[in-house]
Amino acid sequence: MLKTFLLIVFWGAILAIVTFGVLTDWDASAMSVHGWIALTLGTVLSLVVGAGLMSLVFYSARKGYDDRIEVDTSADQD
Repeated sequence: MLKTFLLIVFWGAILAIVTFGVLTDWDASAMSVHGWIALTLGTVLSLVVGAGLMSLVFYSARKGYDDRIEVDTSADQD
């Protein structure tokens, strides 16, 4: 499992480096340093928000906040 994860991370890094190289040498899509900073911050922020929300989903499921609530209706019938 860890070997597969590290392999995916490795190839993802290689793909990111190649993509960065292609995009910086290609004049039609050249971005300034500020554009790359904004793109990086936006990507990282999106991943952090997504990971945070998923962790809240798992936390609430494990603590029982998502369990079905049983309502006692016998007191209303008296």
